Amino acid sequence: MNELTGKVGLVTGAGSGIGRAIALELAAQGARIAVNDVRENTARSVVSDIEKNGGAAIACVADVSRRSSVTEMIEAVVSRFGRLDIVVNNAGFGQYVAFEDIGDDDWDRMLGVHLKGSFNVIQASLSHLKASPTARIINMASVAGLTGTPTHCHYSAAKAGIIGLTKALAKELAPHGITVNALAPGLIDTPFVNLVTAKLIEVYLERTPLKRMGTPEDVSWVCAFLASERSSFITGQVISPNGGFLI
Repeated sequence: MNELTGKVGLVTGAGSGIGRAIALELAAQGARIAVNDVRENTARSVVSDIEKNGGAAIACVADVSRRSSVTEMIEAVVSRFGRLDIVVNNAGFGQYVAFEDIGDDDWDRMLGVHLKGSFNVIQASLSHLKASPTARIINMASVAGLTGTPTHCHYSAAKAGIIGLTKALAKELAPHGITVNALAPGLIDTPFVNLVTAKLIEVYLERTPLKRMGTPEDVSWVCAFLASERSSFITGQVISPNGGFLI
């Protein structure tokens, strides 16, 4: 069932991991997809995968922390597809470091990509989203933004900021019919896991009733639902695919 046929979606940070899975799933549901990444080769690889499956996609190389780069990206998406209905703010990165060792550049880059990046993309997209009868904004948070993670303070702060942005924006954009929700995944089996120590993974799984890491698809399926018309009465929510970690 192609629930997103006729829609156009932008997925940031879609070159690998969760973002890639989301781009592929939205395309499988019929949406035309703008695949954003800072690495051209990975973005084009995802576009190729979508096209092989009969979908339509374009690669958009842009750094979401830079306003001018984002503005050019949105213009390119609308020029190619004529509209924009779904924005998934997934771009991000991880860094484990003790709080006292976080430098100014570390802090600024972490909040710049995650939080300011989401702000940049939403603001640059907003006029086009307001023109869509079923616009959706989906922001990628994390359990770290809900609970905090040691040696991950700047990441936790950025993700908590995304949750606050989501809740406030959902209220502000509701009169325009635009829903705004956040996903807060637990530990997902992506290249990001390579940054996590074996001990921390062990502790995480001990606290996870389902006793496994999630897959990128565990997140992408929820994202596709939030992008669909079946989620039209859901806004301002934080949905956490985490295997029971927060029970």
